[in-house]
Amino acid sequence: MTTTLITGANKGLGFETARRLLAAGHTVWIGSRDEERGRRAAERLGARAVQLDVTDETSVQAAAKLIEAEGGLDVLVNNAGIEARAAQNAVIGAADLTADLMRGTFETNVFGLVRVTHAFLPLLRRSAAPVVVNVSSGLASLAGVSTPGTPKHAYPGVAYPASKTAVNMVTVQYAKAFPAMRINAVEPGYTATDLNGNTGHQTVEQGAEIIVRMAQIGPDGPTGGFFDAEGVLPW
Repeated sequence: MTTTLITGANKGLGFETARRLLAAGHTVWIGSRDEERGRRAAERLGARAVQLDVTDETSVQAAAKLIEAEGGLDVLVNNAGIEARAAQNAVIGAADLTADLMRGTFETNVFGLVRVTHAFLPLLRRSAAPVVVNVSSGLASLAGVSTPGTPKHAYPGVAYPASKTAVNMVTVQYAKAFPAMRINAVEPGYTATDLNGNTGHQTVEQGAEIIVRMAQIGPDGPTGGFFDAEGVLPW
């Protein structure tokens, strides 16, 4: 039995990923900052719930101890993330970017991911087939964002894509450090979720496809890569 933890899984892509992996036979832990929302989501799916705030060391360590006591972990999906937006759901561009806004975005998207990964590494290293999936973004691609005439080039925000570019580098370095694990970054696509004010053109079913696929790869699968549903993406 494969045991999987998904952070930020009480709604959106995390919830749909949990639903699909449960259907595939995984035991799934719903990680949620809000304990009650996580419990309700887990009850709806038939999953397990764990309170987990990626920005809080005490919360993360408590979650790791609970999951260790319940049998360990095989797959970690680092899904929790934020994108700060202004009034009327406007993306915050370079002119209005502040250090505090950048710091807050990185606290969840980068430092939170590292905090969770570090806490669960001992459990993953005991697994026969450990997998880590880091939910990134096509906006993390320097090649994509710097190509004129594309939707990515038109995106004016700074903090969110910068944080996801950092996630990609973290992914590569972790994959090199732990060659026995399959550690990859994925781009779900522009999916309608609360993160973007439900402005995305994809459904969560479409967006979760690559997350679910990479969560199920075996020991001979790729590692240290950046993928969407169509294949390998440029850095």
